[in-house]
Amino acid sequence: MKKLDAFEQDILTAYESGEFKSTSPSKADLAKFKAAASATFIKDRRINIRLSSPDLMDIQARALEEGIPYQTFIASILHKYASGRLFEKPSNLPHRSTGRTDMRRTG
Repeated sequence: MKKLDAFEQDILTAYESGEFKSTSPSKADLAKFKAAASATFIKDRRINIRLSSPDLMDIQARALEEGIPYQTFIASILHKYASGRLFEKPSNLPHRSTGRTDMRRTG
């Protein structure tokens, strides 16, 4: 286990001494949270796309890395892109060639 910094140590000490109390959200807060969660996960449209076999295999492998179904992984990527929150994280998987000339831009 890594060494705790001063802030983390203060939190741990307060927790162990019983200074923290568990609280429940109000009914109004619960209703607000449930409405936000429901609105976030409503999937009311269906699309069909064609992918190359190697791309689909790579997507399935990345989804496996994340521990989620590949269709959920694709929907998550699209949602993050559409909302401007997509940040690329390098994969642990080796890069595979699709047999096509790589036309991606760098920079």
